[in-house]
Amino acid sequence: ITENMRSLRNFFLYKCLFALTFLNYISLSMANELFKSVSNDFPEDGSDKKIKSLPLLYTNSHQSKANFDWVVIQNTTESLSLSEITNDNVKKLVALLSNFRQGSRLQNLTLTNMSVDWNALTEVFQTVWHSSIEYFNISSLTQLSDIKSCDFDYSGTSMKALTIKKVLITDLYFSQDDLYKIFADMNIAALTIAESEMLHMLCPLSNSPFKYLNFSKNDLTDLLFQNCDKLIQLETLILQKNKFESLSKVSFMTSRMKLLKYLDMSNNLLSHDAADVQCRWAESLTELDLSSNQLTDSVFECLPVNIKKLNLQNNQITSVAKGMAELKSLEELNLASNRLADLPGCSGFMSLEFLNTEMNLILTPSADFFQSCPRVKELQAGHNPFKCSCELQDFIRLARQSGGKLFEWPAAYVCEYPEDLRGTQLKDFHLTELACNTTLLLVTALLLTLVLVAVVAFLCIYLDVPWYVQMTWQWTQTKRRAWHNHPEEQETVLQFHAFISYSEHDSLWVKNELIPNLEKGEGCVQLCQHERNFIPGKSIVENIINCIEKSYKSIFVLSPNFVQSEWCHYELYFAHHKLFSENSNSLILILLEPIPPHIVPARYHKLKALMAKRTYLEWPKERSKRALFWANLRAAISINLPMADGQWCGETD
Repeated sequence: ITENMRSLRNFFLYKCLFALTFLNYISLSMANELFKSVSNDFPEDGSDKKIKSLPLLYTNSHQSKANFDWVVIQNTTESLSLSEITNDNVKKLVALLSNFRQGSRLQNLTLTNMSVDWNALTEVFQTVWHSSIEYFNISSLTQLSDIKSCDFDYSGTSMKALTIKKVLITDLYFSQDDLYKIFADMNIAALTIAESEMLHMLCPLSNSPFKYLNFSKNDLTDLLFQNCDKLIQLETLILQKNKFESLSKVSFMTSRMKLLKYLDMSNNLLSHDAADVQCRWAESLTELDLSSNQLTDSVFECLPVNIKKLNLQNNQITSVAKGMAELKSLEELNLASNRLADLPGCSGFMSLEFLNTEMNLILTPSADFFQSCPRVKELQAGHNPFKCSCELQDFIRLARQSGGKLFEWPAAYVCEYPEDLRGTQLKDFHLTELACNTTLLLVTALLLTLVLVAVVAFLCIYLDVPWYVQMTWQWTQTKRRAWHNHPEEQETVLQFHAFISYSEHDSLWVKNELIPNLEKGEGCVQLCQHERNFIPGKSIVENIINCIEKSYKSIFVLSPNFVQSEWCHYELYFAHHKLFSENSNSLILILLEPIPPHIVPARYHKLKALMAKRTYLEWPKERSKRALFWANLRAAISINLPMADGQWCGETD
């Protein structure tokens, strides 16, 4: 004992003088425990401003009786924390607190784990009320029994704030007024009773000095403070996590609180569905927390007109209808975790500076938000299921130009739809202007169509497509008529070795050179010439088609005159058509005279292609070479044709 006392004395030598006087004899073990507890409660730097968890000493019933009194030698402690208070040692607590009269330095008192009856509690309250203590905290108060009315002297107190948490009342039969009256009439600025299953609280009998009331985590209902006009100095009221249901009744509760500025009604069961019920709030109310309730869009019909900060987080709000609310003083609005499909406009919130719409159902937020809300300094719209499409492009462009007004941009702004873009930050999502601008897309498509039509029209004119269409139609009609008139003729019988196509300007060469040398030469050669073989009564086109069909070959006498003849063009087209339709090698080209390319019409592109790809016979100017020319030509048209007598033209005996 002597050694421990010497250590304590040396430790406190420079800071303070604190003496413990024991009036009764105690055992050596209890003395050691006492000094260990005291030494552990002082900070290492020697400060004497706070003593934490200093236990009250008392003798157990099975030990020898002893009395332990605290003798306060010097009142230098500002904060005191005691625990494990029971009916057995509450008298010692009262005796200890009696030493801290008004004027002493003790201002903060905390009692933890109290298990006392009602009389003991009121005695502690009364002692504290007439001490120097200003802030009194009680945590875990149990076995509060034998509750009954008592006279409490509130006069001459230094008390400013009382906080009571986790109260358990074991008395089942008592008057509620006896319990709540002592608290309702307290002449202090701040009162907190939380986590205590409190069902009600009385209205003070006279004008109350309460400026701060906190009744969170209880079982309070809409009956609280109805028609109460005594809370005329109340500025802050916290009623979160209770059982309030009617928003309109809450508004009437506040209507007589003339100085109320802050109201916390979060985590209740509030709703407002009756449109005909008028709300009447305290005009002084500027900050209201209605988060985590059951409020819908109609809540905007029941809000304080002078509100500056409004928290509606975690409700069931789907939209803010234009003109529904006129909150001209509203500066901060929290609509996070609701069911909004778009950003609200500011038609009713012209002073809005901060807006939170995180974790809603916003797919494509409006791009005109900052235009309708010019005073907004910060928008929190992240963590929504954004649909990355053309409609979102304007908002993304606005976000890039917002100058930091978009909170947590770009990390909190991520594509949710479509699935192939899920996880892509909006800043990395891009679509072309053409893909998103419908008008531009239509104009572009129209221009491309016009250009395509113009190109097709030009090609049609340049390549004489209408002429080819007409020829194809005539070919088809001729074939159809032939099949209709003679369906038994499934196969065309060849009658001529060759059909001759030439210009009238070249007819002398055909009649004087070509026909005589082929028909009067060796062998039997049958040539088809339009002057002698066209059938009267049929159209020229039909005659051309029939002659080409019945001829083994088609001989084209090419010259500048040929390319200027329309009928020669017809004959060349139909012969070319036969070439592809029957997959035959039936064309023979004779170049009578050279043809300058510039005089060949555009529609003669097939002739150009034939001359470029196929071998043609050129009429030789030297007589010595003509014999070979005729020999080659006869060989090209050589074929056996049936004759009327049953023999074959071209056969020899």
